Amino acid sequence: MSNPGTSLVEIAFRNMDHSPAVEDRVRAQIDKLGQFHDHIIACRVAVEARHRHQHKGHLYHVRIDLTVPNAELVVSREPDAHQAHQDVYVAVRDAFAAMRRQLQEFARKQRGNVKFHESPPHGHIREIAPAADYGLIETSDGREIRFSSASVVDADFAKLEVGDRVWFAETASDDGPAASTVHVEGKRHVVG
Repeated sequence: MSNPGTSLVEIAFRNMDHSPAVEDRVRAQIDKLGQFHDHIIACRVAVEARHRHQHKGHLYHVRIDLTVPNAELVVSREPDAHQAHQDVYVAVRDAFAAMRRQLQEFARKQRGNVKFHESPPHGHIREIAPAADYGLIETSDGREIRFSSASVVDADFAKLEVGDRVWFAETASDDGPAASTVHVEGKRHVVG
């Protein structure tokens, strides 16, 4: 974690003997969490062996309580029906993978980077010059975006026509705004 001297780490084993190897694995996973949030205050991990009825051996349950400023994140991985958690290392791996996802989502929300799906820019082909390997897209706000045959996805560049509606991914180039990918809307100009 970012400040191991001041951060609280607790690892508990329940219904099983203490295992230095499992503890080392848990500590390594805790250290990796620091890559996703730099203000982890405390991390408590409980690794528990649960006896299975009618079978030999144990299923493992891992609970992680992570304290960060303004939040407590919890993962509690119950052994599931397919019994993938007969291996304590698999149970630890899966629990920490779930915590990483939760921590990344929390950090995104705190930064204001909540995912939302913005529609890609649209326009229509204003000019096409197959011999010169370029075309121009006019965007809905009147800008011109240059593209080449290499940019066209799922269509035959030579069969594109002025007026075809497209959506694209914009990038910068030496010649100004360009489209790194161009998708033709509606009709398909399948490459033969």
